[in-house]
Amino acid sequence: MSEVSSLTHKIPKIIFGTSSLGNLFVELDNDVKNALVQAAIEGSDDMPLFDSAGKYGAGLALESLAAGLEALNIAPASVKISNKLGWKRVALTTDEPTFEPGAWINLKHDAVQDISYQGILDCYEQGNELLGQYQATIVSIHDPDEYLAGAEDDEQLSQRKQDILAAYKALMELRAAGKVESVGVGAKDVSVIDFISDHVQLDWAMFACSITPYTHTESTLALLKKLGEQGVDVINSAVFNAGFLIGSDNFDYQKITRETHEREFIWRDKFNALCEQFQVKPAEVCVQFSFLFDQIVSVALNSSSPKRVKSNVALVDAKIPPAFWQAMREHNLMSV
Repeated sequence: MSEVSSLTHKIPKIIFGTSSLGNLFVELDNDVKNALVQAAIEGSDDMPLFDSAGKYGAGLALESLAAGLEALNIAPASVKISNKLGWKRVALTTDEPTFEPGAWINLKHDAVQDISYQGILDCYEQGNELLGQYQATIVSIHDPDEYLAGAEDDEQLSQRKQDILAAYKALMELRAAGKVESVGVGAKDVSVIDFISDHVQLDWAMFACSITPYTHTESTLALLKKLGEQGVDVINSAVFNAGFLIGSDNFDYQKITRETHEREFIWRDKFNALCEQFQVKPAEVCVQFSFLFDQIVSVALNSSSPKRVKSNVALVDAKIPPAFWQAMREHNLMSV
C-alpha cells in the first residue's frame, strides 16, 4: 500500500445523514426536506458535511439535498458532501422500484447496482449531475459487505472481491487527479472494512451497528486499533443499534420482542436504570460512547424531523460523568 495519507479537511464531530431526503419509509414534502437541510446548516459550527448516496431514493436524496442548499443560497464551497457509490438511477419500468422493496416511498426512478471500475466512475458522474452546482468530494463504495454476502459460491465471492478492489482503483484515481478529497468505506459487517484496508489506503471508515454501548466485540476493537495505526479516521453510525438503545423495538434494523430476544431487553432495562440514576439520557450515552475511542472522530446521525436534527447536534457535546462508565463496567454492561 501507499504511505499513510490524511484528509485535506477536518471531519466534523457530526455528519448529517440524508436518507430521509430520499423518501425512506415516509414521503416528506419539499418544505420539510428544506427545513432538514437548514437545521443541519444552522447546527454546524464548522463546514457542514452531508452523507448521501445514489441508492437513497434512487438519487432523490441527492436532488433534494441540492434543492435545499440552493433554497438557502449556500455556496458550493461552503458545504461538504459525501456520496456513497455503487447504485445508479435507471428508468422505473415496474409499479414499484426493484431495489429494497417497501423501503422507499413514491419514487419516480429505479436503481441498479454496479460495483466495478467503470460502474463506480459512472455513479460518481451521475451523482454530481444530480447535485447540480454542488459536488461530492468525499466518496466511498456503498455497502460492500452486502455485495459480498450476495455471492452464491466461492468463485463468485472471489470475483466480487476483485470487483470491489477495481472500484477502489477508480476512486483512488479520482483522488490522485484531485477530483475528490478523500476515499472511504462504510459497512455493517466490519470484516469487509478489514479486508479492504489490507489492499487500499483509506482516508476514513464508517462503522454501522458495530460500536455501541451494547455492541463492541474484541475483533471490532482490534480493527479500530489497526485503522488508527494506518492513519484512517473512523466515523460511527447507527450508534443506537438502529433505535433499540433509545426505546425502539428495532434492533440493527430487525424488529425484536422480549420473548425472542430476552437478553437484549434485560440489558436495556439495566442500561435505562443506570441512565436514570446518573441523570443522563440514553441517546447522550450512545453518542458519547463513540468518543471513548481515540480513532473515532465523528458520528453520523440521520433524522426525518428538523427539531430532532437540532437535538442531535446537542448530543455531540453532551457530558457523561466518568462514574457512569465505571458503573456500566461494574454491571457488566460494557467491556471497555
